[in-house]
Amino acid sequence: MSAKDWQAHARHVLDAMDRLRQIQARGDMTQDLILYDAALRNLQTLSEATQHLPKVQKQAHAHIPWRQITAFRNILVHNYLGHIDPLTVRAVIDGHLPALETAVRAMLQDGAVP
Repeated sequence: MSAKDWQAHARHVLDAMDRLRQIQARGDMTQDLILYDAALRNLQTLSEATQHLPKVQKQAHAHIPWRQITAFRNILVHNYLGHIDPLTVRAVIDGHLPALETAVRAMLQDGAVP
């Protein structure tokens, strides 16, 4: 994968995070189904994009639970008939995305894959 390709995916992660912040600014997604659905969609997009980041970049940010992000994406995509708890989703957004954002921004700042 070229640097240009993975960097587009990294920017896609950051774009989804920006949208999640906008969703949160509009109201409580645990109380508003439209906001909740929008948050789920952006989490799915974000999680999918992380799968396209280079392994070497992910290894440089080993504190990020990359496998759990992929597992969460699979739950979002394949558990559509089940119930995904809005409080858990909000906890993921509030508790885990800041570190991911820092890591992805660092990846972009570092540039090309060695």
